[in-house]
Amino acid sequence: MKTKLDSIDRKILELLQANSNITNAQLAQEIGLSAAPTLERVKKLETAGIIRSYHAVVDPAGVGIGVSTFVMATLKGHNKENISKFIEAIAEIDEIIECHHVTGSADFILKVVSTDIPSYQNLMLEKVTNIEVVDNLQSMVILSTFKDTKMIPIPEA
Repeated sequence: MKTKLDSIDRKILELLQANSNITNAQLAQEIGLSAAPTLERVKKLETAGIIRSYHAVVDPAGVGIGVSTFVMATLKGHNKENISKFIEAIAEIDEIIECHHVTGSADFILKVVSTDIPSYQNLMLEKVTNIEVVDNLQSMVILSTFKDTKMIPIPEA
C-alpha cells in the first residue's frame, strides 16, 4: 500500500538515506521543523514500513571481501514448493547478500560475496550446487563497480 508523502517526508527520506546517522536535531534543522514534529514524522515513516531499517555501509575490501559475483539460478521446476525450498536454503547462506526472483532466462539472481576465488568455488560447490531444487547456475564475476547506491529516488506525489 502506497503512503502519501509530502515534500517534507520526501526530504526526510533523502536525508536519512544519505546519512542515517544524522541526529534528530540536525534533521529538524535541515527540513525546517522543530525536533518533536520531525521525530514524529520519522516514527510515522518507520511505522508505515517506508523506513525499514538503518545500516552502516561497509567497505567490502576493508573486511576482506575480494570477490563479488552475480549468479543466475534456474530451478528444476518453477513451482511454489521448489521456490520455497530454494528461498529457505539461500536464507541460510550468509555470503549470498541479495536474492531476487526475476523473469527471463533464470528464475533468481543472487549477489554473492567471498574472500577470494577458492573460497567462492568452495561455497558454490559445497552449498549452492547442493540445493536440491537447483538445475543450473551461471556466475558472473564483478570486475569493477561504477555505481553502488542504496539510495532510492523518492518520486514526487
